[in-house]
Amino acid sequence: MDLLLTHGYFLYEDPKELQVMKPYVPLGILYIASHLRAKGVAVEVFDTTFSRREELFELLRSNPPAVLGVYGNLMTRPNVVEILRAAKDAGWKTVAGGPEPGAYIEEYLEAGADVVVIGEGEVTVEELLAALKAGRIGSVESRQALARVNGIAFLGEDGSIHRTPARAQIPDLDRQPWPLREAVDIPRYIQVWREHHGMGSVSLITARGCPYHCRWCSHEVFGKTHRRRKPSSVVDELEWLMNRYRSDMAWMADDVFTIHHGWLFEYAAEMKRRGLRLPFECISRADRLNARVMDTLAELGCFRLWIGSESGSQRVLDAMQRGVTVEQVRAATALAKSRGIKAGMFLMWGYQGEEVEDIEATVEHVKLANPDVFFTTVAYPIKGTPYFDEVSSRVVSLKSWADGSDRDYRIRGRHSRRFYQYADQLLRSEVELSRMGNGAGRDPDSNLAAAELREQIAQARSGLRASFAEVEA
Repeated sequence: MDLLLTHGYFLYEDPKELQVMKPYVPLGILYIASHLRAKGVAVEVFDTTFSRREELFELLRSNPPAVLGVYGNLMTRPNVVEILRAAKDAGWKTVAGGPEPGAYIEEYLEAGADVVVIGEGEVTVEELLAALKAGRIGSVESRQALARVNGIAFLGEDGSIHRTPARAQIPDLDRQPWPLREAVDIPRYIQVWREHHGMGSVSLITARGCPYHCRWCSHEVFGKTHRRRKPSSVVDELEWLMNRYRSDMAWMADDVFTIHHGWLFEYAAEMKRRGLRLPFECISRADRLNARVMDTLAELGCFRLWIGSESGSQRVLDAMQRGVTVEQVRAATALAKSRGIKAGMFLMWGYQGEEVEDIEATVEHVKLANPDVFFTTVAYPIKGTPYFDEVSSRVVSLKSWADGSDRDYRIRGRHSRRFYQYADQLLRSEVELSRMGNGAGRDPDSNLAAAELREQIAQARSGLRASFAEVEA
């Protein structure tokens, strides 16, 4: 084989993921694999999702060394670093790509990557494989060949980082083959979903990139671009997935599925023309949702719509450069629920400048919007984003780079984790009490539950006051 592609997500070694049990195939490396297969490259995929790391390491030790390409993201960094080291020990040439390595070029090169791919991978890896055949890593011939490949970084003769010009993005996504799903065990993914959630799911993307400017969001791979496939091409792929794998639902993995209304309406018309309908969930923005869009989503079978709310404070949303209003989020949530679509909401504590009144505004916002489900996180700075640049002088890592992730950063001077735990308790208790109608006129059990929630709310407010002065050191 010329190239082995893998990633660092080991489902059965991650306690948090074992609680969720919603795995999806690594579409990124499957797109690269299909592109290279079409060019005659002997490429294989080792899907780590259901495997143990020792299985991968044994493969690296027992096969003749070739080129190993590893996809890395924020959560898989420690695993990717370990894979790169194991590959180097076994004599493989190593390439790292994905959203993480492009932001941490120096660190990944020091951790064992011979080359870091920056941005979109298909054409870059195609050219890179030819360059890697020019000689041993570090030789003059090798460096000269690598220097002619756009979109990569590698170490120069003096140990300094050599970064080549940026790679132009693929202009026509419809010319690219679909992901090489046959290289992984799709039926097992579907089986795991059915066992834990009652519905087997597949994933696909209809576009690449997000043109919005949220300051905490990474655009490392695709930049602030948005390139769409033709509606008919997407329907072709979805119809093939339905016939090939008999899935019960789909995850439309776009950053913003409803960004282009005209495209959505054409896609819906083509689905209707072919008599196709498959339940799905997707992510969108409140400002890209209206009554007609919501009707179309319901007609297509959307059963859950995730909306990035982030905060109930307009002041915080403006600081994030979200480009949406609190009122738009509430209106979009109400629209979804009125069409029988479950509304999911993402929320973020601790963004730069957030104060107690902003937390209170978020609590009231969620009570009024009343999404079917919501998730919270404490803001963490991702390298390469404006938010990271804004707080970088106060960023402290609690772990070594190779053993942690950007989620392990602390920001000096920000409220403590305990403070945000109380904020979470306040939010969840207030929303639950609101959904109960405050316990008024209920049976004794409901009144007792309401009393317990009021006690939790009082504890949370007291905790917020008590921990207000606690800051990250």
